Amino acid sequence: MLAEIGLISTLFAFIAALYAIVASVYGERFAHSHALVTSGRNAVYLNFVLMTVATLSLQIALMTQQYQISYVWSVSSPSMPDFFRFTALWGSQAGSILFWSFLMSAFTAGATFLNWKSQRRLMPYAIAYMMAVVAFFIGVTLFIENPFDRWWILPTGDVVASAFIPAGAVAPSAAQLAQTANGLNPLLRHFGMAIHPPMLYLGFVGFVIPFAFAMAALASGDLSTNWIKVSRRWALIAWVFLSLGLILGGRWAYDVLGWGGYWGWDPVENAAFLPWLIGTAYLHSVMIQEKRGMLKTWNMFLVIGTFSAVIFATFATRSGLVDSVHSFARSEIGFPMFAFWFILTLVSVWLIVWRSSRGELKDDHQLKSLFSREALFVLNNFVFIALFVAIFWGSFGAPIISELFMNTSITLGADYFLQVTPPLFILLFILMGIAPVSAWGAASLARMGRAVLIPLALTAASIGLFVVGGVTEIGALFGYGIVLFAGWVAVVETVRGIRARQHVHRENPLTSVIALYTRNPRRYGGYFIHLGITIIGLGVIGSTVFQQETQQTLAVGESLSLGIYEMRYDGFLANQIAEDGRVMDIAELTLFRDGVEVAHLRPRRDFFPEATDMNSMTIAGAHSTVENDFYVILVNWEQISASSATFKVYINPLINLVWWGGLILIIGTMLAGYPRETMPVRVREKLHAVPQGA
Repeated sequence: MLAEIGLISTLFAFIAALYAIVASVYGERFAHSHALVTSGRNAVYLNFVLMTVATLSLQIALMTQQYQISYVWSVSSPSMPDFFRFTALWGSQAGSILFWSFLMSAFTAGATFLNWKSQRRLMPYAIAYMMAVVAFFIGVTLFIENPFDRWWILPTGDVVASAFIPAGAVAPSAAQLAQTANGLNPLLRHFGMAIHPPMLYLGFVGFVIPFAFAMAALASGDLSTNWIKVSRRWALIAWVFLSLGLILGGRWAYDVLGWGGYWGWDPVENAAFLPWLIGTAYLHSVMIQEKRGMLKTWNMFLVIGTFSAVIFATFATRSGLVDSVHSFARSEIGFPMFAFWFILTLVSVWLIVWRSSRGELKDDHQLKSLFSREALFVLNNFVFIALFVAIFWGSFGAPIISELFMNTSITLGADYFLQVTPPLFILLFILMGIAPVSAWGAASLARMGRAVLIPLALTAASIGLFVVGGVTEIGALFGYGIVLFAGWVAVVETVRGIRARQHVHRENPLTSVIALYTRNPRRYGGYFIHLGITIIGLGVIGSTVFQQETQQTLAVGESLSLGIYEMRYDGFLANQIAEDGRVMDIAELTLFRDGVEVAHLRPRRDFFPEATDMNSMTIAGAHSTVENDFYVILVNWEQISASSATFKVYINPLINLVWWGGLILIIGTMLAGYPRETMPVRVREKLHAVPQGA
């Protein structure tokens, strides 16, 4: 019954999406019928309700172990914990596309509900674009990757998966299906990976909203900043979810893949990073259009680029275009997704060219100074685009061109990315430091020089502390200096704002901080984001430049030394059974720092008897401090026994700053998106009197 409910709901959701597109565009542009456009809006809400029913049907089927549904059989098993049974909804191709469609439907319904009255001119076209994306992914669910297919035994004895009963077929017994159920891919049985895909999906679908409103502006002719004001917060929401997804993905890689790092420049990692780069450029660039009426055409291309990167990332991950440890799901959706991406991007570019040729995207002002904030933001955009191009080329461009034209398979590994990206990241951090102290319109080098004196002094003092702490590597000190300069600028500018408020109002520092972030959340939330990125940068430099590693085979009772640590092998527990049926081989270790016992570690290997795609994985043991991580794995390609085992050991300095900086970045984004208009009137009136520099 759940399969039938899910399938019928998905079918009618597809019909509702198509109707919403036709009714909105035809009713607005040709029939000029408010009633018809309103019916298109109502179809959006109906689509959301139907997609909710469909998604809940599959989720309930997973939780109640309906193994007659082929998707449930392929991603779950009787021994699997409820948490992973729940997250199995997005654990494989068909379910993840249904979930993607549901999230996109939810975002569309939310954007429609919140902006229907205030943006009546934009909404019909925005609905058409958003629902076109929804309709495509629902269509993929219905016709290519159907999660509601059930198992059937044909008269010939063959077993097939089909949404409908084949002639003469019978359903296999539930008991038999339960015994042969695959279970979730072992690599996905980790909290970070359980949460990582939904965060990425929320980021991906969130960026469709700014794209839809930008295209609605082009289609309707409302080329004011309305579309930016409507979509800015949606873009921030998408950006924060995408950031969180990337951070969680890095944490998953660090915990589960067992190579001592968190970012390997894997093609699928990079595919998710590409929309983040273009989206970040877009969030900076639209501020110039709002403040100065500039870069109108450029911003349109950026928002299209962000959307295209989102669709391409989804296409690259799921089409078999690249080989990756992250690429769990492949099917025949590659060509349809590529065609959809290409057609929608082509139409969007044509709209920009058409409006630009009519002179409707002409900028209100021109750049007056190379040191103005808008000029620095433009340079910032160019650096982001250069990073995008370099990473895209290394991940997809060179391998695809080599395969197509030279019939040779090549892969550009981490060495390529570590050569081409650091100079661009250095330039980004420099711009992140000097742009906040520049002025809109006209700015002088002398004024900027005075503004950065204190941050430069604080940076020099910080570098001195690193030297005192034993850091002598010139390249690392240079990197630390660049990163710290950007962070100190954010701190100093925030302190200046607090002092300005205190000078006017004579209030306590906490009140000043609250008022500052409440009055100008975008500016000071942005500083908080910059601080988070600074902390991430420090963690990346420390864990990359100063990582130590060794590998050694130890007998029970023997020890190895690395840096300030000594690790003793105490014993081995074989064939331990976990609650979910995993079989675990566990090494017991004692860790000493400077001769003092600090931790007991238990790196292990997990075996999953029911899994068919892969049946084992290695889980590291780690001892974490502010200063570093001691990280150890059992080497699974060497013989392991009760008497001896081989261990790969890493010391990763400052690596926890990567995770803490990510948390600060998330908080900063939430502050930057704070809805100032929701403040009480009396608070707004009080803050209105504060000078703009505060």
